Amino acid sequence: MGIDIVVKRAIYEENDARAKAIHESLSARGVFTVNVLGGPGAGKTSLISALARRIRASGDQLAVIEGDLASDIDTRALRELGIDAYQIETGGDCHLNAAMIEAVLPRLRVEDGSWLFIENIGNLVCPAEFVIGEDLKLVVVGVSEGGDKPYKYPFIFNKSAACVLTKVDLKAAMGFDEAFFQAGLAAASPQAALLPLNGRTGEGADRILEWLRSARERLRA
Repeated sequence: MGIDIVVKRAIYEENDARAKAIHESLSARGVFTVNVLGGPGAGKTSLISALARRIRASGDQLAVIEGDLASDIDTRALRELGIDAYQIETGGDCHLNAAMIEAVLPRLRVEDGSWLFIENIGNLVCPAEFVIGEDLKLVVVGVSEGGDKPYKYPFIFNKSAACVLTKVDLKAAMGFDEAFFQAGLAAASPQAALLPLNGRTGEGADRILEWLRSARERLRA
């Protein structure tokens, strides 16, 4: 009678190993890395732009990796602000992975003690499944997307340390049910902070940056 031997291997094992090496390398240099997640048009680039202005005004340095299926529209917008940004076009892949980040880091000026923002592909599903060397994940949701997103996509909220709610100036116009949204967020991710942002005026960006600085200090400690 034969004996069946089953060999199991985690499907993300290679990615996770690369991500661990990236994280250890960046952390050793004091680089704080934020993986910015969210659907198309949620306001990810607007958030990064608002934070970049404040980070640079404080004297800190930052770099950005932009992920898109196609086009470098967001990367060019960031470069116009004087931000060192590098474009990854996946050509169809719905997420960034650690191998992509590993390949582009040598081409980017990431100063010791600086900030690195990685804007992931516009998608509320696949990007949450992959670690890419980040210190934390930040999920961005626009009021225009509706209040049901934490209920429909709980995994991405559960994996995120905070949720940035953008386009808050449209709450009344969109009939946004904030209590419903907050209840869904609390169920999907009890630990996640909820951070509102008005992308037009920048209101809320100071609080988001303060939260990120506190998170950086907690992780370093």
